[in-house]
Amino acid sequence: MSIDVREIADLGPDERLAFFERDAGIEAVRGDVNRIVERVREEGDVAVREFTSEFDGVEVGNLEITDRCERAYDDLGPELRDAIEAAATNVREFHEAQLPEDWRREFSPGRELGRRFRPIDRVGVYVPGGSAAYPSSAIMGVVPAVVAGVERVAVVTPPAEEMNPVTLAAIHAAGADVVYSVGGAQAIAALAYGTETVDRVRKIVGPGNRWVTAAKAAVRGDVEIDFLAGPSEVVVVADETADPELVASELVAQAEHDPNTSVVAVTDDEATANAVVRAVDEQASERAREETIRSGLENDASGVLLARSMSEAILFTEEYAPEHLTIIADDDESILARVDSAGSVFLGPNTPVAAGDYASGTNHVLPTNGGARVTGGLSVETFLRATTVQRLTADGLVEIGETITTLAKAEGLEAHAESVRLRTDDGAGR
Repeated sequence: MSIDVREIADLGPDERLAFFERDAGIEAVRGDVNRIVERVREEGDVAVREFTSEFDGVEVGNLEITDRCERAYDDLGPELRDAIEAAATNVREFHEAQLPEDWRREFSPGRELGRRFRPIDRVGVYVPGGSAAYPSSAIMGVVPAVVAGVERVAVVTPPAEEMNPVTLAAIHAAGADVVYSVGGAQAIAALAYGTETVDRVRKIVGPGNRWVTAAKAAVRGDVEIDFLAGPSEVVVVADETADPELVASELVAQAEHDPNTSVVAVTDDEATANAVVRAVDEQASERAREETIRSGLENDASGVLLARSMSEAILFTEEYAPEHLTIIADDDESILARVDSAGSVFLGPNTPVAAGDYASGTNHVLPTNGGARVTGGLSVETFLRATTVQRLTADGLVEIGETITTLAKAEGLEAHAESVRLRTDDGAGR
């Protein structure tokens, strides 16, 4: 067996630590990444090309491949093109529904306040690639930026001797303005600081390996980022009505991503727990990526956990704060109401995580390592900034004038108080 049943109540300190203190694994590469970032910052394209040759084994000619993505889209077969367009349409519709409206209203006579929303002008999206196909990541990263109204969306994606045409086609379909054939830490550094070819951006988003994540950590402060994401993770909360085969399928599917993934099923029913273990082992044996799956299942942060009650299962889930949360239970809505910390939630037996990964419309770029306690996944808001707006009439300022001057004087900021007095004494400013 590659996974077993453990009782939550019996978990020791080290076992609990493995579940609740997951990390992106960037410490092991931080030093090397910092050196890469600094060289790209200082040497630009020269360093980018050198690292591309060293790490990707590719001698890149023109770093910009925007036209190549358009040609890949044109050459794509109808079935794949239709799938990409359908997924992009669903993601676009969901994210268009997130667009906030500017607003202003009068809170008291003479005091009008509001907010307005404007897009960031230049953003960079990291799309994992090379010879592998990740068209979904292109759609998830680029489409929300386009919907938000970002003026220039730049994509970086790793090169290869034969770059995957499906990923390139998806980048074009999603609406990227410019595409660069560069990956890894050097791609993040190029976006953050600019090179002779790569234009500097104001914010970088998108998933990547630990080198990419460590680079995002290194440049944070010089450029904004979305968040630091680690290996993929899922928690499945199930009761006695859940089909163990469906629960197992979610664990196996998530473990397929990465040997370091974390996959957990939590149930208050012992028979269900044991059935899930059996189903996981059977399903893993049938998958092409069995070795990767079993490595993920054997992770210290993976397992089938038996709770003494559904309340205990919910408390565990809330503390875990999973990237993906699947709830397969008779009263899934009431369970959902008690869980606040999750990147994306999948309700019911007919809602696999794969739906959100590809085509339901929600975004699959989500916080891991407990990040859901403080942030959500990629969205339109990721690419927007809010400005507050206010207008006071003379009477409106008089109404709050004493409050302002009293607090300003208490803080020792006399000029602040004076700026109000000049507008309110003897009718000045009316």
